Amino acid sequence: MWSVIHPVASFRRNPTLSWSSAKTGLHPDGGAGLECILSGIMSVNGKKVLHMDRNPYYGGESSSITPLEELYKRFSLPDSPPESMGRGRDWNVDLIPKFLMANGQIMGCVFWCVTSSMFVIAGQLVKMLLYTEVTRYLDFKVVEGSFVYKGGKIYKVPSTETEALASNLMGMFEKRRFRKFLVFVANFDENDPKTFEGVDPKTTKMRDVYKKFDLGQDVIDFTGHALALYRTDDYLDVPCLETINRIKLYSESLARYGKSPYLYPLYGLGELPQGFARLSAIYGGTYMLNKPVDEIVMEGGHVVGVKSEGEVARCKQLICDPSYVPDRVRKAGQVIRVICILSHPIKNTNDANSCQIIIPQNQVNRNSDIYVCMISYAHNVAAQGKYIAIVSTTVETSEPEAEIQPALELLEPIDQKFVAISDLYEPTDDGSESQVFASSSYDATTHFETTCNDIKDIYKRMTGSDFDFENMKRKQNDVFGEDEQ
Repeated sequence: MWSVIHPVASFRRNPTLSWSSAKTGLHPDGGAGLECILSGIMSVNGKKVLHMDRNPYYGGESSSITPLEELYKRFSLPDSPPESMGRGRDWNVDLIPKFLMANGQIMGCVFWCVTSSMFVIAGQLVKMLLYTEVTRYLDFKVVEGSFVYKGGKIYKVPSTETEALASNLMGMFEKRRFRKFLVFVANFDENDPKTFEGVDPKTTKMRDVYKKFDLGQDVIDFTGHALALYRTDDYLDVPCLETINRIKLYSESLARYGKSPYLYPLYGLGELPQGFARLSAIYGGTYMLNKPVDEIVMEGGHVVGVKSEGEVARCKQLICDPSYVPDRVRKAGQVIRVICILSHPIKNTNDANSCQIIIPQNQVNRNSDIYVCMISYAHNVAAQGKYIAIVSTTVETSEPEAEIQPALELLEPIDQKFVAISDLYEPTDDGSESQVFASSSYDATTHFETTCNDIKDIYKRMTGSDFDFENMKRKQNDVFGEDEQ
């Protein structure tokens, strides 16, 4: 394995090293979260993959910690979990909160691969999962509700004409205007100018679309942040096409499952990287846990290998987490995440066993949103009767915990909190010269769309071509072990 030539390597924080090689070479890949997905994709594309992880588990930052005692140790709490927490092995606690959107990019990948995160049902990760059939290895449960914060209270996010008319978020006249807006979005077809209603999707700014329908600031807030899932208001001054498509995606995802547009894997988010690891293994990939990475070997400004315990795996490309290449990344900010253990569902959510709450920036005088995702014993991630709520946001001041207070107040009383403040890093170059491709840190959002964009960006930088979901489909003989007819 170490002697295979022309490798490509890849790494991630809470490092994992994985190598993916072309039929004529080896491609190292390091990291266990995003890199697990990339190593699975590279394997399907005919590369030979060796994935090395310093940790004894898959997933890196996106792993699920079990038993509960390990979570207490990880956050250096002096005491052990009280008996009221139940059995430690009943807990699988995500370090990074995210859901899958049912029609999103990852589920496209999930059902494609069947390999404190929620997935929007039609999102990018969903597509990846579907196309690769990684979903053969995973079970998902629909998240029971999607809510938005307004004036200190939370309300169900309206995304259909019927919900718009029944929502308490808006007054009578605002409901009618928002209903007209939703009808416009539902009928919009970028290939049919008759559906544009005077809007040019390539030049009309989203701010002007809102003005066209005379929507107020509160409606704009939850539309842009809870439906289109933008983190800031920068989208208001760019052409409206992407925003319209995002709202359509949310509505279509919701229509698919009813309660919300989000999915969550049973037993925790750590199941995702394991699913893609299995996919890679089917295509000849090899995974090595508890494997340290001593050095990235460079010659003439290009990566040529990775050294581990005295041995060097030769390669021509390397994918890695920022922690492996501190000289090739820059700090882009910080994110605070607070894991909260509860003995009750969140108030005003109809006793939902799982939900997402988005607090738009304008509602709390911030520059970025605050996110809350909650899962529970119903997802096999907590002891019976227990709930896990994870609050996250981009840090904007010198007092991060004070910034998330509006979210914490929604969760009271809280049995136990685990607070983490992490630096966010992004690559300083595209890797074209060194062939070292660093990923970006996980942001504060509770969905995978930004992560999928990073995956597709790295894929294009490595291969020179756009990511094509159709190329990721597994053949019948790959799935069932039968000859293709």
